[in-house]
Amino acid sequence: MIFTETKLPGAYIIEPERFSDERGFFARAFDQEAFAARGLNPIIAQCNISYNRLRGTLRGMHFQVPPYAETKLVRCTAGAVYDVIVDLRPESPSFRQWISVELSAENRRLLYVPEGFAHGLQTLADDTEVFYQMGAPYVAEAARGVRYNDPAFGIDWPLPVTVIADRDRDYEDFCP
Repeated sequence: MIFTETKLPGAYIIEPERFSDERGFFARAFDQEAFAARGLNPIIAQCNISYNRLRGTLRGMHFQVPPYAETKLVRCTAGAVYDVIVDLRPESPSFRQWISVELSAENRRLLYVPEGFAHGLQTLADDTEVFYQMGAPYVAEAARGVRYNDPAFGIDWPLPVTVIADRDRDYEDFCP
């Protein structure tokens, strides 16, 4: 596995290292020791799948507050997504900054999202599926979000939004 830290401290793009032969290839998508060696949370408490019928579907920007803050390891297993994270850690030098990464079934990249980040995505293809490994279980009372088009972040989404949940569209302006 090849770990590349992003400009947001603690957030990594992970490329599976492929071992190929006449059958195809083999690659590790998760290694508890490799994550722990980099100071990343190696716990997987829950795994989730989201299926999205239409290109342009937007999910997010979601996070959980302490003591239920969660890490995420995100991979697109069908189709492609424009995956976005925002650093919401007030003490961080990258507070309120965001990055985007294209995750697709073809490139097989993973995105490691640390605690204290909001996460969201927009589908780039119809029939897109995303697999999430979560470092903490979902707790409804701890679930929060920031609006995908909040001017506090200025996220540049690649497509018009075709489908979005009311709660994702209606989050209040961000106030730290």
